[in-house]
Amino acid sequence: MKPYWAIFKTRCAVMLQYRTAAVAGFCTQLFWGLILVMLYQALYHSSSGPKPMTLPQVISYIWLGQAMLLVLPWSNDRDVIQMIRDGGVGYELIRPVRLYGMWYSRFLATKVVPMTMRSIPIFLIAIPFLGLQPPASAAAAIAFAIAMLFGIMLSTSIVVCMNILFFWTVSGEGLSQLLMVFTFLFSGTYIPLPLLPDWSQPLVDFLPFRGLMDIPFRLYLGQLPVRELPRLMQGQCLWIIFFVLAGHLLLRRGLKLVVIQGG
Repeated sequence: MKPYWAIFKTRCAVMLQYRTAAVAGFCTQLFWGLILVMLYQALYHSSSGPKPMTLPQVISYIWLGQAMLLVLPWSNDRDVIQMIRDGGVGYELIRPVRLYGMWYSRFLATKVVPMTMRSIPIFLIAIPFLGLQPPASAAAAIAFAIAMLFGIMLSTSIVVCMNILFFWTVSGEGLSQLLMVFTFLFSGTYIPLPLLPDWSQPLVDFLPFRGLMDIPFRLYLGQLPVRELPRLMQGQCLWIIFFVLAGHLLLRRGLKLVVIQGG
């Protein structure tokens, strides 16, 4: 594990250099968060029917989504994609570590550091000024942190699979955009999942995207009881195992397509 931990720390140090990008991302997410809050305020004030979430819970859900937006698997690692396209992946194969583990460590750091740099300012501003409620309890806060950790690992396993698919495509942007649509819709980023129609809930519960944001957020708000955490984590773990195994299988097949000339 030491080599992968070293790769993770090194990548974290690299990502910490992008402080200006973090500030720009924070401002963008603050802007979009305010727009979404105003939209849902208008929706709730214009409707008197029963709703599965109160307006303060929806507002908190929105700000949590903005704080944790970079958890979502909607961006690829350009360096790894370039290695696959120009054959540089051959250099990666001579390193004394497994290629999948090395890429997973890189992507994990790429998720954790930018998300942390953006989320902390959002929490500091949204809790006192913008309607983000504190966790329902200390136990809810701990459950949120644990579920969020598993959500990050799930997202990383999805991203690794997406990048490995570039062994078979000239440009995987179309597939990435398609994944982004499904991720934003079924993770609860724009529409809190309890507000979706009843007929869609079984599908939402089955898909892996709920484990990225919806589960941690509803634990934070107290909508899901903390005692449900083991069962919810089980679903997250099953999807992590699925994507990790799929990633290993795809990588094994993809490496058979690599042709290294010279030397």
